[in-house]
This record gives sequence, C-alpha cells and structure tokens, in this order.
Amino acid sequence: MSSNARCGNRPGRAKQRVRQERRRWTSCARVRGGRETGFTIVELLGILTVVGILTAIGVTSTRGALDRGRNAQAIAEIMSLGLQIQEYRATYDSLPASLAGINRAGTKDPWGRAYVYGRTADLVGKVRKDRFLNPLNSDFDLYSKGPDGESVGPLTDSRSFDDILRANDGGYVGLGAEY
Repeated sequence: MSSNARCGNRPGRAKQRVRQERRRWTSCARVRGGRETGFTIVELLGILTVVGILTAIGVTSTRGALDRGRNAQAIAEIMSLGLQIQEYRATYDSLPASLAGINRAGTKDPWGRAYVYGRTADLVGKVRKDRFLNPLNSDFDLYSKGPDGESVGPLTDSRSFDDILRANDGGYVGLGAEY
C-alpha cells in the first residue's frame, strides 16, 4: 500500500486541489476550446484606451479646479491689500506711494508675479479702463496679471481677460472677463 493511500489521500485529490488553486489565481483567464487563455492584445489596447481617456478627463478637471483655486486666492489677497490701503488712507489722509507703504512690498500673486499697484493720480494716461473706456477706479488700481502674465489698459483686450482686478473703487474684485 502506498503512503498516500495509507494517509487517506488519493492521487486524484492532489490534482483536483492544484486545478482549484490554478483557477483561483487565473480568474482573468477564459476557457477556449478546452484550454485557458488570457486577454488578447486588442482587448488590452481597448482597456488602455479607456483608462487613458479617463485619466485625461481627470487631469483636465483637476487643472480647472487648481485655476479656480488660484483665482480665489488672488481675489482674497487683492481684497486684503485693498483694505490695508484704505486703512492707510484713513490714518495718513493719503494713499501709499507703493505697497511698501503698507509693508507688503514684493507680495506675489498665486502665479509668482508681484501685484500691480498704482495711485490713479500717478497713472495719468495709463489708467485701466472698462469696455466703455471708463476708468476702473477713481482712487487706485490694484490687480494681478493672471496666469498669462500679460495685461493691457482696456479690459476689452484678450490679454486682460484673465487679470484679477479691483474695480468700482473696491466694489468689484474678480476676473477682468467677468467685469
């Protein structure tokens, strides 16, 4: 009598256990014509295409969320700077010559560029204007050049659409395209 038979193990049971174990590890495999096969190259390419498309959609929406976040940060900072400039004017009865007057010289926007500040009285001929060519502010201009880093005087120019600006003497702070 063999040792397998003495221990109650029959030779067929070992093969059955191996088959079960193999099926468990090859759950992705399919049976074709009595033999197991994996995915075809066409199926794998299809899966990769779908994953690539979903990744592209995710990256695009993430980038949009980052842009909205940077815009919101710039709006909040411009509002804060505007309030500090107003406090300076209330204290000293004049506007500061630069952001250094309120100890905010070199303050950078979310895109790494300095905010642009200027007293309207000093900006003769360079005052920023809205689409009706009216000055944006009567006291001072304060804005960020936005993601593209370019800006021109009138907001009708496409280079000013992404600027984050202060207008109506602080009554509006937001994107130039929405003003």
